[in-house]
Amino acid sequence: MNARDLDAYCDAHQPRFVDELVEFCRIPSISADPAHAGDVRRSAERLAQAARDAGFATAELIETPGHPAVYAERMVDPGLPTALIYGHHDIQPVDPLEEWTSPPFEPRIVGGELRCRGAADDKGQVWMHLKAVQAHLSTRGELPLNLKLVVEGEEEIGSAHFEQLIEAEATRLRADLCVVSDTAMHGRGQPSICVGLRGVVALEVEVTGPALDLHSGEFGGAVLNPLEALSRILASLRDPGSGRVTVPGFYDDVAELTGEERAQVAAAPFDEAAFREVAGDVPATFGENGYTTTERRTVRPTLEINGVWGGYQGPGSKTIIPARAGAKITCRLVPRQQPEVIASRVRAAIEAAVSAAVRVMVTVGDGSRPVLTPMHHPGVMAASRAMKEVFGADAYRTRAGGSIHPVEMFDRLLGLPSVLVGFGLPDDRIHAPNEKFDIGQFHAGIQVLTRLWDELAVSLPKRAHAES
Repeated sequence: MNARDLDAYCDAHQPRFVDELVEFCRIPSISADPAHAGDVRRSAERLAQAARDAGFATAELIETPGHPAVYAERMVDPGLPTALIYGHHDIQPVDPLEEWTSPPFEPRIVGGELRCRGAADDKGQVWMHLKAVQAHLSTRGELPLNLKLVVEGEEEIGSAHFEQLIEAEATRLRADLCVVSDTAMHGRGQPSICVGLRGVVALEVEVTGPALDLHSGEFGGAVLNPLEALSRILASLRDPGSGRVTVPGFYDDVAELTGEERAQVAAAPFDEAAFREVAGDVPATFGENGYTTTERRTVRPTLEINGVWGGYQGPGSKTIIPARAGAKITCRLVPRQQPEVIASRVRAAIEAAVSAAVRVMVTVGDGSRPVLTPMHHPGVMAASRAMKEVFGADAYRTRAGGSIHPVEMFDRLLGLPSVLVGFGLPDDRIHAPNEKFDIGQFHAGIQVLTRLWDELAVSLPKRAHAES
């Protein structure tokens, strides 16, 4: 498909696109901080107006018990395919502020990078979608398919009310495919499409012994220390030799990779030394025997201890046996593993490892299922063609080690497959001080998305979508 007219429009209007994004990023829409609730609403209102300006026929705020989402649509013809764009307009807190080299809400372009909070995650990537729609309508008069857009305001706080929103708006959100730009490419000049996300389930463990802190001289050796008991429990959950989780049944439901899937994982370039440096200059990698580092962090399940507490933490010494100790655990899940099943098995393993001299309480937190879009899905193939045309290279099919709860919600509640076409770079410092988004990636992302709408129009099945 010839996209020279679209490219010409994008090239001519690139400075304006960037200026608009800069103004959008000035809004400190930090969803985790109640003091910024008004800013999150202002961000939603600005985004709804921008969607109307881009050419969406309707755009409105959807209220939730928390922060508002934005919904927009342009229904061209009920016989055409329909794509749903998902993103989020809320952002992470900026702490520690002293580590920023420039104020996080005074966007600056330095060395071809837009530096500010939210630039890559996810305001810049949402803005690309609006500009791609605008390019189509300005050059060709109409879109080649139906488009819907939902941009939530609570992704950075776990999408607390998004499942409720999906259930309430199921008819309006119905589509053939969800397109998400909230991820990064494999690397600069290395386009990639994420086809899988791991699920997650969280647990919290509390071990209690005496009713109060005890003098370690008076009671040491006769009362089991809850910190020691907790340490033994946690150590029992993984075999250090094989790197495997020892929880009985933990791997029972794991879907093993096919040869083609494993080849896809291996195809993406990987530099072990560079990875160790990015991982905080660790001296060596560690994990389950028989799998590569990339496989361990994307397509294999994990059990991680996220935090441990108990006893005296102040300066100097305090000779006590603490009354209690605790830990937070998360498990990353792969296809066929279910959060509730894994949580039950981990809880059972913890309880089985407890000494009779202490008590343990395990609390199960939130969870989400893993999701996987077939690598030959028409949407994946369409995105691959669009990316290759812009970047001049075949797109890798990758899986992400993390989780995006709304993608799992769309899959579970609406049966809606997702294609993740993100244009961030691995060094964009999302969630960290000095977040940035490469302006070249922003421009290329808009070009890819203009082509994606054309590709999806001919790749997805044409059928009517009854709207109420």
